[in-house]
Amino acid sequence: MKPVNVGIVGLGTVGSGTFNVLYRNAEDIARRAGREILVTHVGARRDHPNADTSGVRVSRDIFAVVDDPEVDILVELIGGTSTARELVLKAIANGKHVVTANKALIAEHGNEIFAAAQKEGVNVAFEAAVAGGIPIIKAIREGLAANRIDWVAGIINGTGNYILTEMGDKGRAFDEVLKEAQALGYAEADPTFDVEGIDAAHKLTIIASIAFGIPLQFSKIYTEGISHITRADVAYAEELGYKIKHLGMTRQTATGVELRVHPTLIPERRLIANVNGVMNAVMVQSDAVGPTLYYGPGAGSEPTASAVVADVVDVARALTTDPNNRVPHLAFRADSLSDTPILPIADVVTGFYLRMEVKDQPGVLAKIAAALSDADINIEAIIQKDQLDANSPVPLIMIVRQVLESKMNDALDKIRALDVLAEDIVRIRLETLGP
Repeated sequence: MKPVNVGIVGLGTVGSGTFNVLYRNAEDIARRAGREILVTHVGARRDHPNADTSGVRVSRDIFAVVDDPEVDILVELIGGTSTARELVLKAIANGKHVVTANKALIAEHGNEIFAAAQKEGVNVAFEAAVAGGIPIIKAIREGLAANRIDWVAGIINGTGNYILTEMGDKGRAFDEVLKEAQALGYAEADPTFDVEGIDAAHKLTIIASIAFGIPLQFSKIYTEGISHITRADVAYAEELGYKIKHLGMTRQTATGVELRVHPTLIPERRLIANVNGVMNAVMVQSDAVGPTLYYGPGAGSEPTASAVVADVVDVARALTTDPNNRVPHLAFRADSLSDTPILPIADVVTGFYLRMEVKDQPGVLAKIAAALSDADINIEAIIQKDQLDANSPVPLIMIVRQVLESKMNDALDKIRALDVLAEDIVRIRLETLGP
């Protein structure tokens, strides 16, 4: 059978890993795909020291790969959204299948890309765009196809998870750990995408669409970072039996779909709460099978290449099938996607961790408790810590049961109006992730 020719665009960390895996495991890959898969053209502005491209056509103009009539599958690994979007849309117009690890491209332009691919009868595969080497897209889209998905929760950014792990295990400050993460190569020089949740938001947008059969809606996701989390918050949470994780959470409710990334307290007994360092994990709750957990490296050259190459194999297997009988890009057929609304964060129900630095005055706790009670908010646990000295405020830490976020906001405004606070209230959401 005629080999499948692959063109790789981008020869950085993931591109070089993909190139090497395809060559190193060529025999096993051919046995799985039913035909040889050959890298015949590479588009890269510079060579990579770990990828020996001798014998392969290399173009500095990456669009030469898209225009190569011998290339059957384009593997896009350049990152970004503007050039990548142009490249992918041109590849589709040229009748080529596409494999990409670009979560920003899919989250922000996926609806347009998938519509173009359906029109041209080609496939766009993107397993590596979410959670690196963890096959979470295939698990939700195909492995759980019999299920109604209730919710998905994920630790899907290794940098943020590394920082929070170090803060919890070693009592270190956020700024100190961030600098170390940058030195180790876990975080970029500008860490905004990681620590402010944008990277995780791209990935969660994709997960939610596949789980619930809705269009990609990155602009509607609620995103909050971890830069305000302190050593004290991490320690108090652990004292109460919780771990703080930067969690992506999407849930289908009677009124809409929750879509949010933020720091979250998780009971330490949950497996996902004990995912540490740069590792990723995604927990899926569905009606037939119940809870399932997917764990592994969320980044790195060959872990991500593993997902890229798996997509190449899937596309190669489907080259001769009727385009209308392929697995839909977003799990549900394009004409069956739902218009279920994305809920604003004010309409989401969660538990809360509250930390207040209160003035050393009689009756302060009673006033705060009354303000919460008036809003029908139940206190589940409370810790009052000792003052550092006679002039310092008193740390007051509470866990409150699930409540509508808008009601929580109103109650906190009433507490602020009591003139009992020495500093503003720290509020972190809480998810039990189980019965």
